[in-house]
Amino acid sequence: MSAKQQTLNAPISFSGKGLHTGVRVTMTVNPADIDTGIIFRRVDLEGNPTIPALCENVVDTSRGTTIEQGGNRVSTIEHIMSALWTLGVDNAVIDINGPETPIMDGSAREYAEAITRVGVVDQEAERSYYHVTEKMVYTIPEKGVAIILYPDDEFSVSLHVDYNSKVIGNQYATFNPGDDYADKIAPCRTFVFLHEIEPLIKMNLIKGGDLDNAIVVVEYPVPEDQQEHLKKAFNKPDIVIKEGYLNNLELRCNNELARHKLLDLLGDFALLGQRIKGRVWATRPGHYANTEFMKDLKRRIRKAGEKPRYQYDCRKPALYDINDIRRMLPHRPPFLLVDRIFRCEDGCVAGIKNVTMNEPFFVGHFPEEPVMPGVLIVEAMAQCSGIMVLRSVPDPENYSTYFMKIDKVKFKRKVVPGDTLQFEIHLLEPIRRGVALVEAKAFVGETLACEAELMAQIVKNKNVEKK
Repeated sequence: MSAKQQTLNAPISFSGKGLHTGVRVTMTVNPADIDTGIIFRRVDLEGNPTIPALCENVVDTSRGTTIEQGGNRVSTIEHIMSALWTLGVDNAVIDINGPETPIMDGSAREYAEAITRVGVVDQEAERSYYHVTEKMVYTIPEKGVAIILYPDDEFSVSLHVDYNSKVIGNQYATFNPGDDYADKIAPCRTFVFLHEIEPLIKMNLIKGGDLDNAIVVVEYPVPEDQQEHLKKAFNKPDIVIKEGYLNNLELRCNNELARHKLLDLLGDFALLGQRIKGRVWATRPGHYANTEFMKDLKRRIRKAGEKPRYQYDCRKPALYDINDIRRMLPHRPPFLLVDRIFRCEDGCVAGIKNVTMNEPFFVGHFPEEPVMPGVLIVEAMAQCSGIMVLRSVPDPENYSTYFMKIDKVKFKRKVVPGDTLQFEIHLLEPIRRGVALVEAKAFVGETLACEAELMAQIVKNKNVEKK
């Protein structure tokens, strides 16, 4: 698989009914720019709201994976996610004119065929991988569910299902590097036990389910009256039970049910939004376990990311010392809160503030328990951000940056006399019309003290305009 991010070479479209809603929908998967990820766009709703396909947006896993953002939902996304992600698509915008993806034949075969037909194209950005460094375990003991993630150099899955079913028995499935997903996994259809159908109908689900898009497992003899009920429910005048399966005369492979569970797992794991280098062992996985495990993994990744990316060395000369900073920023003591810039690149900057007992704010905040005010930590991060954005103009001394928005502010620890604050600022999107949106973090040692998203505008100073 390419080390570069990839997107589709051309749009692909599908039409069909949703498994649970029964609503007929059209879905078009479009190529997208780097770092877009996979996003669903509800083109049937006002404003065409988007829902990123990420595990933190999962709101329901009862009979499929449903994501929601801003009150807008798309359900049963696991099959298209499985096909896109496993076949190498990192970035795509999926236009859909209904609340649920089309179930097609209950598998991802048509999705995989279309992706393979149009092909994928490399993009000018590296893929992001999470390298598993230690064993991670997720279990639901009372249900016999276990998912274990081991360190490895490549991604692979071994999966086992056992439902105490005399029809299904024990089934195993694997997906290893080099396996042909389109041939081995994508054609495997979703399944349901016959005894589950009645409750699903009563829950107003599987309106789009029929014997052409699902394998129905029959454990016990079906009474005559139930057969008549099934004929009406599925609109089938004849109901045939053969070798424990309802109207499915031939399985596509002898472990089709385990392979479909693997298909689902691949789709749910794609909701991490980052590819994994690790080996998965799963027993009786399902949408809830898959997505909860991804949420746990994302929290772990975020926690690991709450450390400084850059190492400050006080022995090295500053990139910008205090005199350089004074020439760039209009702030002056006691409100100049950045002492040194030690790293500066396109889209990022890192600097420090030495916090001493001589700071004037400690006189009143607080006399017996000195703590740096949180608003001043945010201000210091903003000043560091100002240095980064003012580098984009030829005469930075003639400009100032002004707050437009402060969002997602979190304080993680106190900042006290003797601490050295290290600021790391990263541009979240290109500067347009003088407006910059940045991610800002402040650390003390390797501990995150504060983080926020800041939006500011570059404005020419009035005294310069008068001249």
